[in-house]
Amino acid sequence: MVTEISEIYIPDLSTKYERPLFMVRVEAGFPSPADDYVEGRLDLNKRLIKHPAATFFVKVTGDSMIKAGIHPDDILIVDRALEPADKKVVIAVVNGDLTVKRIRIIKDKYYLTPENKDYEPLEIREEMDFEVWGVVTNVIHPL
Repeated sequence: MVTEISEIYIPDLSTKYERPLFMVRVEAGFPSPADDYVEGRLDLNKRLIKHPAATFFVKVTGDSMIKAGIHPDDILIVDRALEPADKKVVIAVVNGDLTVKRIRIIKDKYYLTPENKDYEPLEIREEMDFEVWGVVTNVIHPL
């Protein structure tokens, strides 16, 4: 299955949900009292969204980007203010279909490349309807 976008969202920046930020290594051993290590508050909107007016979220379907750490049902944070550049992961529209792929620019040719050996890169040709919607900056998925 090709990795595609199943839903598109815009961020709700009206909410502030700051959580404690612990500046200590977390070991998988015996726990220590964590309150002694609170360094401040963490607002994920400020941490993950650099250009609020240009940011949107998409929900992923498919497995073509699995080696990039993008799995089915993940939420991607996408920034339209960033320039798509070689080796960046982008949200693109190709002939009317939304997709997430790594963009490659090789000898003045553009390719959308999957991160799964079961899929082939797509060369973007002049006759194609092609547009990059934005650059993926973060992936949110459960463990």
